[in-house]
Amino acid sequence: MNATAELPGIASAAETREPVLSPIDRVCELCFGLFMALTFVGAVSAATHAEQREAGQLMFYTALGCNLAWGLADGVMYLVRTLTERARRLWLATAIRAEADEARGIDSLRGELSGVMRNLVGNAELAAIRRRLIGLPELPPRARLNLRDFQAAGAVFVIVVLGTFPVALPFLIFEPKPALLVSRVLTLAMLFACGLALGRYAGGGGWKSGLTMILLGCGLTAAIIALGG
Repeated sequence: MNATAELPGIASAAETREPVLSPIDRVCELCFGLFMALTFVGAVSAATHAEQREAGQLMFYTALGCNLAWGLADGVMYLVRTLTERARRLWLATAIRAEADEARGIDSLRGELSGVMRNLVGNAELAAIRRRLIGLPELPPRARLNLRDFQAAGAVFVIVVLGTFPVALPFLIFEPKPALLVSRVLTLAMLFACGLALGRYAGGGGWKSGLTMILLGCGLTAAIIALGG
């Protein structure tokens, strides 16, 4: 938890300019869409005995329908998670403002910090945050969602659905067998690009992260299909 930016009523100008989804969120949602589409295409490809052209269309629409459903579910759960976290922060701010004992207020703030931040933030910094909270004129009566939250949920939905097309689109263009090869090559290329982006964002080796993401994608897809997914 960011001890200043995460509490209601304490927002910096830099926070308001942040994108609705972080780079990690965007890449991970794209990978989720790729995994979902790849799993369904592989399962339908192995199970179908339909005429070739019909089988290709079936694979495309099955993967698309799956990702539409999961994109919607993922977007809704993003809103649920956001509202729950915001309600928790509001409850914490209200409790700290009502707590007359400074030491207990500081302990409450420290309890909300992650393991690393607990060792980096001292009592003096937490006491300053407590004073800022107490000095606020008022707090919102309840946690609410705003336009940016719905924009972020929409972005989650779009990214998950977009993960379908590189995997499934070849089945509308080619016969199923060559389409399956093209689909897998495109998927591996996109997984590599996602791993590369995550690696560079983390400040590490992009190429190693890209190759790791390919191996992770292959392993996850095989495990999901083996488990009946």
